[in-house]
Amino acid sequence: MARKKKKKLQELIKQEFSKIVLNDLKNPGIGFVTITQVELTNDLRHAKIWLSAYGSKEEQEKTIQAIAHSLGYIRSEIGKPIRLKFVPELNLQTKKSLE
Repeated sequence: MARKKKKKLQELIKQEFSKIVLNDLKNPGIGFVTITQVELTNDLRHAKIWLSAYGSKEEQEKTIQAIAHSLGYIRSEIGKPIRLKFVPELNLQTKKSLE
């Protein structure tokens, strides 16, 4: 049962994170980015967000920095549709992407 809940929450966080980055963040520094995976700890307190940014090295770094700067806002927005006792702390992880 716990595994199903964790997998479902991971998918919900991934979807909400993607929606927020796509629709809500108005930072011009955010380029094309894909959220590839979300990994929650067993206590659901921490979430690793795996993402891939596309473009030149400078564009990738600018995108990742802009998203990292907005993590507090993203976390608060994720907590609205997903009713949890604690909204997980978000930690960005990057994957290599094609340029």
